[in-house]
Amino acid sequence: MQSITRKPRVGVFIDTQNLYHSARDLYERTVNFERLLQYATEGRELVRAVSYVVEREGEGTARPFIYKLSTIGYKVRRMTLQLHHTNEQGKAIWEGNWDMGIVADMTRLLDHLDVIVLGSGDGDFTDMVEVFQERGVRVEVIAFREHTAQKLVDACDRYTNWSDVDGAFMPPAKRKGNDSSE
Repeated sequence: MQSITRKPRVGVFIDTQNLYHSARDLYERTVNFERLLQYATEGRELVRAVSYVVEREGEGTARPFIYKLSTIGYKVRRMTLQLHHTNEQGKAIWEGNWDMGIVADMTRLLDHLDVIVLGSGDGDFTDMVEVFQERGVRVEVIAFREHTAQKLVDACDRYTNWSDVDGAFMPPAKRKGNDSSE
Protein backbone atom coordinates (compact mmCIF):
# COMPACT_ATOMS: atom_id res chain seq x y z
CA MET A 1 0.00 0.00 0.00
CA GLN A 2 1.40 3.35 -1.02
CA SER A 3 1.14 6.20 1.46
CA ILE A 4 -0.13 9.49 0.19
CA THR A 5 1.79 12.50 1.41
CA ARG A 6 -0.09 15.72 1.63
CA LYS A 7 1.30 19.19 1.25
CA PRO A 8 1.89 21.07 4.50
CA ARG A 9 -1.05 23.29 5.42
CA VAL A 10 -0.06 26.93 5.80
CA GLY A 11 -1.65 30.04 7.25
CA VAL A 12 -0.24 33.44 6.29
CA PHE A 13 -0.75 36.36 8.67
CA ILE A 14 0.48 39.76 7.49
CA ASP A 15 0.94 42.78 9.75
CA THR A 16 0.42 45.04 6.75
CA GLN A 17 1.38 48.31 8.44
CA ASN A 18 4.61 46.80 9.78
CA LEU A 19 5.76 45.68 6.33
CA TYR A 20 4.37 48.70 4.47
CA HIS A 21 6.11 51.25 6.70
CA SER A 22 9.37 49.28 6.80
CA ALA A 23 9.52 49.14 2.99
CA ARG A 24 8.67 52.81 2.69
CA ASP A 25 11.07 54.00 5.41
CA LEU A 26 14.00 51.75 4.48
CA TYR A 27 13.76 51.52 0.70
CA GLU A 28 11.20 54.11 -0.42
CA ARG A 29 9.40 51.20 -2.08
CA THR A 30 6.13 49.31 -1.79
CA VAL A 31 5.84 45.67 -0.76
CA ASN A 32 4.67 43.27 -3.45
CA PHE A 33 2.05 41.50 -1.31
CA GLU A 34 1.10 39.18 -4.17
CA ARG A 35 4.70 37.93 -4.44
CA LEU A 36 4.81 37.57 -0.65
CA LEU A 37 1.78 35.28 -0.71
CA GLN A 38 3.27 33.21 -3.54
CA TYR A 39 6.57 32.91 -1.67
CA ALA A 40 4.92 31.98 1.65
CA THR A 41 2.72 29.27 0.13
CA GLU A 42 5.09 27.75 -2.43
CA GLY A 43 4.65 23.96 -2.39
CA ARG A 44 2.03 24.10 0.36
CA GLU A 45 -1.72 24.08 0.75
CA LEU A 46 -3.02 27.52 1.70
CA VAL A 47 -5.61 27.33 4.46
CA ARG A 48 -5.96 31.09 4.99
CA ALA A 49 -4.11 34.30 4.24
CA VAL A 50 -5.06 37.33 6.29
CA SER A 51 -3.86 40.89 5.91
CA TYR A 52 -4.41 43.22 8.86
CA VAL A 53 -4.89 46.87 7.92
CA VAL A 54 -5.21 49.99 10.08
CA GLU A 55 -6.89 53.02 8.52
CA ARG A 56 -7.87 56.50 9.62
CA GLU A 57 -11.58 57.13 10.06
CA GLY A 58 -13.13 58.77 7.04
CA GLU A 59 -10.00 58.34 4.95
CA GLY A 60 -10.82 56.43 1.78
CA THR A 61 -7.31 56.41 0.34
CA ALA A 62 -6.68 52.83 1.48
CA ARG A 63 -9.68 51.38 -0.35
CA PRO A 64 -7.92 50.55 -3.66
CA PHE A 65 -5.07 48.94 -1.70
CA ILE A 66 -7.50 46.91 0.43
CA TYR A 67 -9.42 45.83 -2.68
CA LYS A 68 -6.17 44.71 -4.33
CA LEU A 69 -5.22 42.64 -1.27
CA SER A 70 -8.59 40.87 -1.38
CA THR A 71 -8.32 40.13 -5.11
CA ILE A 72 -4.92 38.46 -4.73
CA GLY A 73 -6.10 36.07 -2.04
CA TYR A 74 -5.99 37.78 1.33
CA LYS A 75 -8.88 38.04 3.73
CA VAL A 76 -8.57 41.67 4.83
CA ARG A 77 -9.27 42.63 8.42
CA ARG A 78 -9.59 46.36 9.02
CA MET A 79 -9.28 48.50 12.11
CA THR A 80 -9.88 52.22 12.46
CA LEU A 81 -7.27 54.28 14.30
CA GLN A 82 -8.46 55.52 17.67
CA LEU A 83 -7.34 58.71 19.39
CA HIS A 84 -5.36 57.45 22.37
CA HIS A 85 -4.33 60.74 23.97
CA THR A 86 -2.75 64.11 23.31
CA ASN A 87 0.86 64.68 24.34
CA GLU A 88 2.26 67.77 26.11
CA GLN A 89 2.84 69.51 22.77
CA GLY A 90 -0.82 69.07 21.86
CA LYS A 91 -0.06 66.40 19.24
CA ALA A 92 -2.67 63.66 18.91
CA ILE A 93 -1.38 60.14 19.58
CA TRP A 94 -3.33 57.59 17.57
CA GLU A 95 -3.54 53.90 18.33
CA GLY A 96 -4.22 51.00 16.00
CA ASN A 97 -2.57 47.71 16.77
CA TRP A 98 -3.54 44.31 15.39
CA ASP A 99 -1.10 42.20 17.47
CA MET A 100 -3.76 40.53 19.64
CA GLY A 101 -6.07 40.03 16.65
CA ILE A 102 -3.30 38.37 14.66
CA VAL A 103 -2.46 36.03 17.55
CA ALA A 104 -6.16 35.24 18.08
CA ASP A 105 -6.58 34.30 14.41
CA MET A 106 -3.45 32.13 14.48
CA THR A 107 -4.74 30.38 17.59
CA ARG A 108 -8.17 29.78 16.04
CA LEU A 109 -6.56 28.05 13.05
CA LEU A 110 -3.81 26.24 14.95
CA ASP A 111 -5.41 22.78 14.67
CA HIS A 112 -5.65 23.17 10.89
CA LEU A 113 -2.09 24.34 10.20
CA ASP A 114 1.32 22.74 9.89
CA VAL A 115 3.04 26.07 9.21
CA ILE A 116 2.35 29.64 10.28
CA VAL A 117 3.93 32.40 8.22
CA LEU A 118 4.05 35.72 10.06
CA GLY A 119 4.70 38.84 8.03
CA SER A 120 6.03 41.15 10.75
CA GLY A 121 9.27 42.00 12.49
CA ASP A 122 7.53 42.89 15.75
CA GLY A 123 9.24 41.21 18.70
CA ASP A 124 5.95 41.22 20.64
CA PHE A 125 5.06 38.03 18.73
CA THR A 126 8.04 36.05 20.10
CA ASP A 127 6.29 34.40 23.07
CA MET A 128 3.40 33.22 20.89
CA VAL A 129 5.81 31.93 18.24
CA GLU A 130 7.29 29.69 20.93
CA VAL A 131 3.84 28.57 22.12
CA PHE A 132 2.84 27.60 18.56
CA GLN A 133 6.10 25.67 18.12
CA GLU A 134 5.42 23.81 21.39
CA ARG A 135 2.10 22.77 19.83
CA GLY A 136 3.96 21.27 16.86
CA VAL A 137 3.47 24.07 14.33
CA ARG A 138 6.41 25.41 12.36
CA VAL A 139 6.64 29.22 12.44
CA GLU A 140 8.29 31.22 9.69
CA VAL A 141 8.79 34.97 9.72
CA ILE A 142 9.02 37.28 6.70
CA ALA A 143 10.05 40.87 7.40
CA PHE A 144 12.75 43.45 6.80
CA ARG A 145 15.87 42.63 8.80
CA GLU A 146 16.57 46.23 9.80
CA HIS A 147 13.13 46.41 11.46
CA THR A 148 12.98 42.89 12.92
CA ALA A 149 13.57 42.14 16.59
CA GLN A 150 16.50 39.78 17.08
CA LYS A 151 14.52 37.72 19.59
CA LEU A 152 11.91 37.03 16.87
CA VAL A 153 14.61 35.94 14.40
CA ASP A 154 16.09 33.65 17.07
CA ALA A 155 12.73 32.12 17.98
CA CYS A 156 11.26 31.32 14.55
CA ASP A 157 11.99 28.17 12.53
CA ARG A 158 12.84 30.13 9.38
CA TYR A 159 13.49 33.81 8.85
CA THR A 160 13.33 35.51 5.46
CA ASN A 161 14.64 39.03 4.97
CA TRP A 162 12.01 40.20 2.50
CA SER A 163 14.34 42.66 0.75
CA ASP A 164 16.50 39.69 -0.36
CA VAL A 165 13.66 37.98 -2.26
CA ASP A 166 13.32 38.49 -6.03
CA GLY A 167 10.17 40.50 -6.74
CA ALA A 168 9.84 41.70 -3.12
CA PHE A 169 8.86 45.21 -4.20
CA MET A 170 6.33 46.62 -6.62
CA PRO A 171 7.87 48.28 -9.67
CA PRO A 172 8.25 52.03 -9.15
CA ALA A 173 5.18 53.94 -10.29
CA LYS A 174 5.56 56.12 -13.33
CA ARG A 175 5.21 59.75 -12.42
CA LYS A 176 3.45 62.29 -14.58
CA GLY A 177 5.82 64.48 -16.51
CA ASN A 178 8.71 62.01 -16.36
CA ASP A 179 7.80 60.29 -19.60
CA SER A 180 10.34 61.27 -22.27
CA SER A 181 7.67 61.05 -24.97
CA GLU A 182 5.79 64.09 -23.58
